[in-house]
Amino acid sequence: MSPLDLSHLLSEQAKARKGSKLKSCVHYKNEPNFGFLAGGLPLPSYFAWEAVSASTRKPPFEGGLSAISTAENQLSFTVSQDSTDLDIPLSASLQYAVAIGPAPLRQFLIEHTKVVHKIPYEEWELATTVGNTQSWDACIRTFCNQDDSILVEKYSFSSAMETAASQGIRLVPMDVDESGILPEKLESKLFKMKAKGEKLPKIIYCIPTGQNPTGICISGERRKHIYDIASKYDLVIVEDEPYYFLQLDPYVAPEKRGSSTKSLTNSEFLESMVPSFLNFDTEGRVVRLDSFSKVLAPGSRLGWITCQKKLMERFLRNFESTFQTPSGFSSSIIYGTLSRWGQQGYIEWLKALRVEYTWKRNLAIDFCRKYLPEALSRINAPNAGMFFIVSFDTSKHPEFATKYNSDPLAVEAAIYEATIENKAILVPGSWFEVREKDEEPSTVIFFRGTYAATEIDVLEKGIQRFGKAVREVFSLHE
Repeated sequence: MSPLDLSHLLSEQAKARKGSKLKSCVHYKNEPNFGFLAGGLPLPSYFAWEAVSASTRKPPFEGGLSAISTAENQLSFTVSQDSTDLDIPLSASLQYAVAIGPAPLRQFLIEHTKVVHKIPYEEWELATTVGNTQSWDACIRTFCNQDDSILVEKYSFSSAMETAASQGIRLVPMDVDESGILPEKLESKLFKMKAKGEKLPKIIYCIPTGQNPTGICISGERRKHIYDIASKYDLVIVEDEPYYFLQLDPYVAPEKRGSSTKSLTNSEFLESMVPSFLNFDTEGRVVRLDSFSKVLAPGSRLGWITCQKKLMERFLRNFESTFQTPSGFSSSIIYGTLSRWGQQGYIEWLKALRVEYTWKRNLAIDFCRKYLPEALSRINAPNAGMFFIVSFDTSKHPEFATKYNSDPLAVEAAIYEATIENKAILVPGSWFEVREKDEEPSTVIFFRGTYAATEIDVLEKGIQRFGKAVREVFSLHE
């Protein structure tokens, strides 16, 4: 099975990109007895660093990720200019390099992708990036011309939306429910646009797992339905998946929890994951964005993009003239860690993250149930990601029509201001909303909180103070 030729969906900018002439001859540098005088590549002896040392922990990470590091569970290594085997030597990682990324790290990620995802075709490629924000920017430039449109979730990551809007791209919201994008509504929207002779969007952009801001995780069945619609209307799906491995155990009330959760084998853990859109991609119309930001460290600024080879060739032309390749320090340190953990050790790390984030999610929801007014609040208990949302029907405010002029955003602003006055902060849902022109705001508003960013005592105080602010705005007594 081979992917479809989707070159007709490329932007004018992508079609016009030429290969770098300077990059075309760099491979001669390693030819024996060759006088390579073509590139401005400094000698490694002129680099400021001779070695970089790092310390991490050893699989299987027993005791949890918050356990104190000891000599027994610590793994230390040093990457030098001439390191071999388990490392990318600094003489290579700190040098100018090819846009597709360092070969050892790419090979690890390719094997990881084969272990986790079952891509139905063979002609796919993977390239390293500096994270999903940069990858998303590259997707827009590769597929969209100014005045094109893209389909996005009704509530989506505001920075991603700003990235698209600043390039003159029109955002078309997709209706969602508590399980994510509604396939029937999506198909109806596309059918009506086509019937009216309107230009169809080129891209479906979504955060399918642990969606930011809602925490929604789209089921495998619904992903397949959405993929079939994308195929029918000839769209590219860009799945932005930084939270993919933060799929959590279901929330249960404290009184119903057991003393411990079942320990999964690595195979059971992978089988429990909701499948990627890649798993259904028989035509090569999925571009997947992955990142180490949420599973290793945000400041690593290292991610990767996976898609069919013909599309990747256009992405690489973009990378050659923009960021070129991710940070050599990040590449060496992350690969040095992963090569020592191995594929199974990395999965052990991801399993440990599930335990940690499930525990913190549980506490966040427990605190919400304890401190928020039950009659007003609707609390989601996400099955993935870092975020939870609390919703309120502003029409229930006793002064909704008089004091707030029936404006839900005015109530939202009042809650936000009261929360800050109480020395806490959650983010208003309207900051993430993508609205059709002239669409009236819903009377139901929400606030996004995270259980990832703070210690437990701060998490509890923040939710308690948020509850106090809501009561003040709704004139409720403790």
